[in-house]
Amino acid sequence: MSDKQENPQKEVKKEDNGIPPIIKQELKVFQFNDELGEYEELEIEEDLELFELLNPEFIILFMDPDHFRVWIWQGSETTTRMKFISAKTAPSLRDQYGLSYKITSVDEGDETKGFKIFVGLEEEEDFEAEELGPAYVGKKEDLELLEELSHEKIILILEKSGLPQGYERDLVIVKNQLYAYREYDTVGSTIKEKKLFPLKEAVPDGPYLAEDYIPRMLFSFNSVVLTELLKKKPNGPNTQISTINEVNQ
Repeated sequence: MSDKQENPQKEVKKEDNGIPPIIKQELKVFQFNDELGEYEELEIEEDLELFELLNPEFIILFMDPDHFRVWIWQGSETTTRMKFISAKTAPSLRDQYGLSYKITSVDEGDETKGFKIFVGLEEEEDFEAEELGPAYVGKKEDLELLEELSHEKIILILEKSGLPQGYERDLVIVKNQLYAYREYDTVGSTIKEKKLFPLKEAVPDGPYLAEDYIPRMLFSFNSVVLTELLKKKPNGPNTQISTINEVNQ
């Protein structure tokens, strides 16, 4: 048997002192062959954008090693039979590259944001990036405005994530900062105003069990963007009363 065997992994560094080489997984792309009932690997040119491979008549499988994800993209003109067989075949193909890879199927026209970012249809949001600047520059008040814009961005992320039925949002943790989340009725409007307030000496130093809260983390590509502490709604109107009373207002 030859010492060199075909391997889905690429050797990027080799040491001569007995230390195993560092192995890096390569991106792999496969197209489902309906006649054979199996996937066939595609040769991808370096300057080719992944979204250019998407065709309504095809089912394309992407092996994404950076995020330990297997994407199965199903074109709008593929048959139910093709989708069934391709989904049934995918796990055995996945197992050749990594058992930890999660398989996710997406349909044309209903792709997830994560998939769109992966194939290059959208750009990834940098949740930690600082705002470039407020609407006005050169004044001390601009620093306060910049902070407010940052809060608005967090609130926008929270609104997109929604809430489980029967729960309300009370506290939000972004990086190492704890905020109180409040909603206020706006005069002359049915739209509630959402605000974040940094808590001031409300939580004592040391372990915090967050009793009566349900923690929910928002992930983006295996990174925690923020953590919410949710409470079950009390009987009656949502009063948004926090168990932590000291709020920086």
